[in-house]
Amino acid sequence: MTINCKGKLIDLSTPKVMGILNLTPDSFYDGGKYKNDNEILSQVYTMLKHGAAFIDIGAYSSRPDAKHINEDEELQRLLPIISLILKEFPEILISIDTFRSQVAKQGLEAGAALINDISAGKLDEEMLETVAKLKVPYIMMHMKGTPQTMQQHTNYENLIKEMLFYFSERIARAQALGIIDIIIDPGFGFAKTKEQSFEILNHLELFKMLDKPILSGVSRKSMIYKTLENSPKEALNGTTVLNTVALQKGASILRVHDVKEAVECVKLIEQLKY
Repeated sequence: MTINCKGKLIDLSTPKVMGILNLTPDSFYDGGKYKNDNEILSQVYTMLKHGAAFIDIGAYSSRPDAKHINEDEELQRLLPIISLILKEFPEILISIDTFRSQVAKQGLEAGAALINDISAGKLDEEMLETVAKLKVPYIMMHMKGTPQTMQQHTNYENLIKEMLFYFSERIARAQALGIIDIIIDPGFGFAKTKEQSFEILNHLELFKMLDKPILSGVSRKSMIYKTLENSPKEALNGTTVLNTVALQKGASILRVHDVKEAVECVKLIEQLKY
């Protein structure tokens, strides 16, 4: 199973790690952490050195009850950093974490390689067409509502079944427009309770019937730290445990804050195949 990123085929038969770079002041774990260009470049260098295949850059916080910012502010945060990073690391594969088609378009034109959309095109009707025209891989996540309202939308009659229908419809729509490389993200914590997030992880292998690579993003999330009664800063060990489970159940990409530990998970799980 491969995806085409800027003419480079990325083989996902061996799982890959996506490092998170948040440019927001209010993200739940690392908001406001990177104060200047040197700190950003140092973090990117560290993630690449530890084995990240992708760097996912987000300029709009999607945590529950996050502050809404307009498109111009998102672009002002994002575009200079793409240029900064590509100047230092020209071969890097940057993913843009956005649900806005214009942010996606300008980010890709600035040199990014793929789009990571928490709304699967539902918050911007131009998103799928934009991705299709620019012929890049597209990560579509399951969410109901918006980041500001999603925690009011946790009622499901059959969680897994409804998610499978959601992805089937979104994949069909994307493919009809010409999007070739599609990755699905169950959206742990997005319009899901802690218990529902664990239910998804417990049945993650069922999403393989969609025949698309699965991205798992549990890094330091509340499903971990609320269960362990600690905090995001103390949730690395729990993250590693759940990353291991996700890999065993078929995840092709781990989206994480801590690349070194995730890459070690992949290496150890891969050894079980021999």
